[in-house]
Amino acid sequence: MLYLSSNFCWPIWQKVVPDSKEAKEENPLDQHNVYFAEAHPNPTSNWSAKLLEVLHIPNLMHQDVPNVPLDYYTCQFKKSKLQRFLGSDDQENFFEDTQRHRILGEILSTTVYGKKKRAEIGIERLIDEHGFVAAFPLHSGNYEIPDASIEPELLNKRQVLHKYWARWGCWYKYQPLDHIREYFGEKIGIYFAWLGFYTAWLLPASVVGVLVFLYGFITFHSNIPANDVCDSGKEFKMCPVCDEDIGCEYWYLSDVCLFVRISYLFDHPGTVFYAVFVSFWGVSFLLWYKQTNVSRHHQERPRPDYAARAPEIKENPITGINEPYFDPGQRLPRILSGIAAIIIMCSLLVLLCFFFLLFSSEMHRTQTEFEDQLTFKVFIFQFVNFYSSIIYVAFFKGKVIGKKLKGYWHRFKTRLVKGGQVSRWEDDYELIENEGLFQEYLEMVLQFGFITIFVAAFPLAPLFALLNNWVEIRLDAHKFVCETRRPVAERAQDIGVWFTILESLAQLAVISNAFLIAFTSEFLPRLLYQYEYEWDLHGYTNFTLAVSPNNTLDETCRYRDFRDENGDHTMFYWKLLAIRLAFVIVFEHVVFGICRVIDIMVPDVPETLELKIKREHFLAKQALADTDTIMMMARRNDEDDADANLAPDVTSNA
Repeated sequence: MLYLSSNFCWPIWQKVVPDSKEAKEENPLDQHNVYFAEAHPNPTSNWSAKLLEVLHIPNLMHQDVPNVPLDYYTCQFKKSKLQRFLGSDDQENFFEDTQRHRILGEILSTTVYGKKKRAEIGIERLIDEHGFVAAFPLHSGNYEIPDASIEPELLNKRQVLHKYWARWGCWYKYQPLDHIREYFGEKIGIYFAWLGFYTAWLLPASVVGVLVFLYGFITFHSNIPANDVCDSGKEFKMCPVCDEDIGCEYWYLSDVCLFVRISYLFDHPGTVFYAVFVSFWGVSFLLWYKQTNVSRHHQERPRPDYAARAPEIKENPITGINEPYFDPGQRLPRILSGIAAIIIMCSLLVLLCFFFLLFSSEMHRTQTEFEDQLTFKVFIFQFVNFYSSIIYVAFFKGKVIGKKLKGYWHRFKTRLVKGGQVSRWEDDYELIENEGLFQEYLEMVLQFGFITIFVAAFPLAPLFALLNNWVEIRLDAHKFVCETRRPVAERAQDIGVWFTILESLAQLAVISNAFLIAFTSEFLPRLLYQYEYEWDLHGYTNFTLAVSPNNTLDETCRYRDFRDENGDHTMFYWKLLAIRLAFVIVFEHVVFGICRVIDIMVPDVPETLELKIKREHFLAKQALADTDTIMMMARRNDEDDADANLAPDVTSNA
């Protein structure tokens, strides 16, 4: 078995202490004005804390987490300038655990152990070939606190995360994002930062959704069209929903009284407003997140598997380093073959369904038995097809039941014969392998799509999403801290392609809500009727029911449409169609236009952050400048000062 040690390796980045005027007098570094000062806790900006402070309201979400990571200016590490970096005199603790893990993981992933032409490279390939059982970084110790009286500052990093983040009792507390990043790396830290940001934004959407739903209850009995339906009795005889020759019967509009009243809860002026609100909310959420998540990009190295399989080496135009290269023209056949494989698999699935229904029917004596068996088989198939994923998400995926069952099974398979004191790697080996963040992001992105694209159908969806996410944060935290192996810390500057997917969903939500309001809701037909006929909507129900043309059915009946006695569309129908199309166009342009203006007016990089980045670049150049260069600049400055002092005398003599 191989596990990652944290006692050696070299970092890519290291911390440089920021400068200050006070430090120039107390701690001069050298004679060339390169000065540094003490670090301070990471100054995280929290708008809710500031708002509660202004309103003089106690902040129940705040908690004092020990051992807050300090904030430094940073610059690229150079071994030749080691003495200029903070902590260079303490070689044992110079590098952070995540830096050690990352570099060692890079070494293990790129080391050739066989023939490179056969892609015999990297620890992952050895694990696939069962040369090794596992490779993972070790946790910093047990997450349980053996003694409750221990000082918080003496807790290890894992214990801090468990006590102040991964417990159910912390569900209403701020997440210690700096501690998460320090322990798991930037990639996982960004995920939880995004999840917390998204959950916070669900709060206003939930409040407005609840108010809209309550408005529907308050005005439930004052809905005149619904009252007309319920009080109509035998007045409106409706046409059969299918051919009357096969047994479909006539019915009365009052029979659907309850359905009409319930549908009003999800189709009233408030839900129309809410659909507009959520359209702006979704786009604004992404604009605001993009602005708050701005950070500097880094150049990623090629994947080890890509490096092993790439057929040629080519110079990177950015870094100037020779790297493995794969011609994009050769990628097209691979893409086409992948698409063909997907089409073939889908076709096989359709054929399997067809043969299941065709050949699984037995010889039944009566038609009733045949229909009963066919119904049962189709129901079983559709039940598994539609509900299996929902059942998995509801009861197993990331939830207590599914994590526990998976953990028990994993520990059963990986149980070790232990004797005496248990080592750290033995404990961590029995933990579940960390599967990354794909499923976590996927679940939240799908949720975002549901509450933005189809929110008009259920205004309480954001509220339930908010409650789910409060639980999800602690479940994911407990899973990463207590139940899975520690992942190799990965660097990241944002949530990656998921942001592009979220942007597409937000734009799709605007289009979807526009069409829902225009063509599904009764909002525009009622509004046009109020404008042209009766503002209080009296007679609207009768107006929306057309009369069946002569000689089409055995009896005269009504059906829902805007048609005359000959079955032709009325002028009201064409006016309504024009208004619907115009509404869709205007709605989309207004929402996208306003959001575009906001995007232009609000800079992607805040001025304070841009200033800090420039300041960091300046300090990095100063800190790592060559001594000869500094001496030359100092002599040049001295010569310029001397020339300036002599200039007045020369002028006066002239």
